[in-house]
Amino acid sequence: MAKDAEKSTWKDFIWNSRTREFCGRTGSSWGLILLFYLVFYIFLAGMFCLTMYVMLQTLDDYKPTWQDRLGTPGMMIRPRGKAMEISYNTTNTETWDMYIKTLDNFLSPYNNSLQAEKNEECTPDQYFVQADSGDVKNNPKRSCQFNRTFLEKCSGLDDHTYGYQAGKPCIIIKLNRVIGMLPGKDGQAPFVTCGAKKEDSDKIGEVEYYPENGTFNLMYYPYYGKKAQVNYSQPLVAIKFLNITLNEDINIECRIISNNIPPGSVRDKFAGKVSFKLRINTKG
Repeated sequence: MAKDAEKSTWKDFIWNSRTREFCGRTGSSWGLILLFYLVFYIFLAGMFCLTMYVMLQTLDDYKPTWQDRLGTPGMMIRPRGKAMEISYNTTNTETWDMYIKTLDNFLSPYNNSLQAEKNEECTPDQYFVQADSGDVKNNPKRSCQFNRTFLEKCSGLDDHTYGYQAGKPCIIIKLNRVIGMLPGKDGQAPFVTCGAKKEDSDKIGEVEYYPENGTFNLMYYPYYGKKAQVNYSQPLVAIKFLNITLNEDINIECRIISNNIPPGSVRDKFAGKVSFKLRINTKG
């Protein structure tokens, strides 16, 4: 009897035919609850859409409205090798062929014909400022030519092996892009300097820089962003090792020197500098 009474109680809770209640509520009660939640969630959705709309009105399509300005931009090399180690044997083409292909692909957008087609010849040693006129955007921004021939012996045009076959390899260095950065003041352009770390200081030998003095010319700055400056060609510096010690690991560090870029942080190994290991083998 107790089980029948309990079963009847559960059935009445789910649907009570006498009071016409479902789960303890009448149809009108359920209708009011559903109406409340419907209005509540429509209100929340409306608040979300309004908030997103207001936020989007503060954004610029061409540059960040707010950006944590990097005091010191990062640096990177091409080719990078594995774990920033470039190692090969001059007598084995397969060990350095991948580096040649990497450089060919990286430098192909810098071919003189492509640069002449897309970019302009600018006045060197001064910033190429393209300011907006109030609310009228001066877009798209123009860009200056960086021709592959600027890299001279490291352009891959006269020596398609970039010196790797002869044991005098070229490394390409680029400075990471930062919107609006002015890397030098008083007409002094930033430049790259490379040297062996303390333990290998007598092994690096002579180094040549292209363009001359390893400078990033001021005419390539400021950078206005990928969308505003579609054809921007990032300036490069090539370093060529002429008589580095062979058959040994050489730890090398390259730094950006500028009167308007602060020294990099010791906590960030790529801020204003880049370190890599180079080993050129001549033995089988």
